[in-house]
Amino acid sequence: MKVSKMLLATGVVLSAGVLLSACGKSSSSTTTYSYVYASDPDSLNYLTTNRATTSDVITNLVDGLLENDEYGNLVPSLAESWTVSQDGLTYTYKLRKDAKWFNVDGEEVASVKAQDFVTGLKYVADQKSEALYLIQDSISGLDAYVKGDEKDFSKVGVKAVDDYTVQYTLTRPEPYWNSKTTNNILFPVNEEFLKSKGKDFGSVDPSSILYNGPFLLKSLTSKSSMEFVKNPNYYDKDKVSLEHVKLTYYDGSDQESLIRNFSDGAYSGARLYPNTSGFAAVKKKYADNILYSPQDATSYYFNFNFNRQSYNHTSKTSDDQKNATKEAVLNKDFRQAVNFALDRTSYGAQSNGKDGATKLLRNTLVPPTFVQIGDQTFGQVVASKLVNYGAEWANIDLTDAQDAYYNPEKAKARFAKAKEALESKGVQFPIHLDLPVDQADKVSIQWASSVKQSIESTLGAENVVIDLQKISVDDLNNITYFANTAAQKDYDFYTGGWSADYQDPSTYLDTLNVNNGASLQNFGFEPGQDMDKMKELGLDTYTKMLEEANAETTDVKVRYEKYADAQAWLLDSGIIMPTISGGGSPSVSKSKPFSRAYSLVGIKGSGFNFKYTKLRSEIVTTKEYEEAKKKWQEKTLESNKKAQEELADHIEKK
Repeated sequence: MKVSKMLLATGVVLSAGVLLSACGKSSSSTTTYSYVYASDPDSLNYLTTNRATTSDVITNLVDGLLENDEYGNLVPSLAESWTVSQDGLTYTYKLRKDAKWFNVDGEEVASVKAQDFVTGLKYVADQKSEALYLIQDSISGLDAYVKGDEKDFSKVGVKAVDDYTVQYTLTRPEPYWNSKTTNNILFPVNEEFLKSKGKDFGSVDPSSILYNGPFLLKSLTSKSSMEFVKNPNYYDKDKVSLEHVKLTYYDGSDQESLIRNFSDGAYSGARLYPNTSGFAAVKKKYADNILYSPQDATSYYFNFNFNRQSYNHTSKTSDDQKNATKEAVLNKDFRQAVNFALDRTSYGAQSNGKDGATKLLRNTLVPPTFVQIGDQTFGQVVASKLVNYGAEWANIDLTDAQDAYYNPEKAKARFAKAKEALESKGVQFPIHLDLPVDQADKVSIQWASSVKQSIESTLGAENVVIDLQKISVDDLNNITYFANTAAQKDYDFYTGGWSADYQDPSTYLDTLNVNNGASLQNFGFEPGQDMDKMKELGLDTYTKMLEEANAETTDVKVRYEKYADAQAWLLDSGIIMPTISGGGSPSVSKSKPFSRAYSLVGIKGSGFNFKYTKLRSEIVTTKEYEEAKKKWQEKTLESNKKAQEELADHIEKK
């Protein structure tokens, strides 16, 4: 989700990372992709759900207006062409006339028409979609309709001009608007089918939705398997090489099963785990075939629950311990002490081994190269601004694939200040931090144990104790990823993640906006409600910085500079502690390198999208992969530049 959504944390994130890093692999067949998946979707309702477990399935089943090619460019999907008004406020899309809706059996139900997009947006608003944050302030009149200030949906800025023309009117220019259309919240839905299904629309049943995409969902069995088959009547079927996609549930308990099944021809690729007992033999056998996937746009971090209300999974034995933890995490010096005590290289080594330990490390929420600010990367500008917050940030390097933070001396100095302040309030030590983990996922347990070891050894177990709560994956999901309220979040310390919805830093940074931040519940807050508690952390100040940045719509450089200010504040606050990215993991593969769709944003260029995946019968060599990577990078720069130059052709003439 890829994430244009909050991904499962610690244990299950790791398993999701397995699939991300190994996507597009093939077995002995060149038309059947076989591998694993780590988490069941709890819904197929692509309009209301903002979870990776849903979008990772839907990306193969339902198309939107635009999609991504292998170089990350936006290209036609259901829209065969588009234009934008000179003021940047009105986007008009001409739909292709050969796109159809099909039922789960592949039988044609209806044509895809402009009204389907209008119906979809109205449903999104009426159902209060989890992804409304993405478009609520973007589309004219939508915010007023969602809040109930406007009852007439026809006043919202979307309309079917005719059967095959849909038009959106924005509240302000958004140069990145088209990238938002690759998110499922803006996908169409057939109104007649929607009404016929009622509350059952999008339930975990292949027959609960209609399909207009490259694949049909043939079967879905919880904690067992899911299977896709090629949609034989898909309008773009000539670009779909795979006939079948078969995914088997993987709980992370037997890491060596992946490479074992790959070697036996059952899987199309395999994520490798260098710390397993059999890896030496694997490394010897596949010495010329081990690949490290590029880091992607998904950023992970640790965060505290600042307003914990549930204690069903805890090692705390008294209210005093609970209150001590609450006081401690509200102390900025305590948070930064933990941040500097977290050995991220050791953390990365738990899944990647010593050789690849740093290849997945990330030090910012917004990826450092996500946008450019003049001749500098976003990360470089953030680093220059961090220095203004204190000497501890001098010479900070925020580039990927290295640990910018681990520093025992800084950690101990910060902790000494925190302890003095907390003891003056009567807080007793040690501070206990509950960290839940999937008891069946070996890598997740290794990761959590690494966190415990580095923090306790640096700060002293007499000062801070990380209490691992080893629970079932279902219990873990229910208190983290699938928890619907802040009150249900049952932990002190946990890992979250976010991936980009669109090409602007706000896609990451707005997740902690006090008014509507999509990640706030994971920190213990309800958006727009727990204002006093969020103010205590300074998130009101942070939100003002976001609002100032968002108000700048004419000068992109100034806009990005202001967002860099906000990112610097967030890092200094210790409210989030960046750790790793998606990708950067070792694997072996039989798929043609860089053949699939690619994008840092939306769901149509994620590693879970199989539309363009091409398979081969031979295992890819490391040399082949690196050569293909170099050519792909060169072609991407060339292709992206050309696409930017062609944008002027889409502006309506006077």
